[in-house]
Amino acid sequence: MINFQNNPLIQKTIRFSLDIIEFCELLEEKKKFVIAKQLLRSGTSIGANSFEAQNPQSKNDFIHKIKIASKELEETKYWLYLCKYSKSYPFDEKLEQQIIEIGKVIYKILSTSLNKDK
Repeated sequence: MINFQNNPLIQKTIRFSLDIIEFCELLEEKKKFVIAKQLLRSGTSIGANSFEAQNPQSKNDFIHKIKIASKELEETKYWLYLCKYSKSYPFDEKLEQQIIEIGKVIYKILSTSLNKDK
């Protein structure tokens, strides 16, 4: 079982996923189905891959899962960017802050994990 208390990445991604779900429900209420679906998938995938990385088969498996989480993070930034700058979409500044914080954690984990081999 993953210890959430001592794992900032898991804590942040679960909170973010729950907030993304709420935001996507708002998008769907406004009939913004395409972006809602894309954002829901990529936004919750960050946490799913981070969660899965906590029980890796190897160091390479761990790095691979974290890299997938980083790709999903970048895709999520894209969808949030579209919402932020579209005239007809709602936007939540809190989500932008959260994704920046999650990115810092993910990229630090990747940097540390990749540099241990050198």
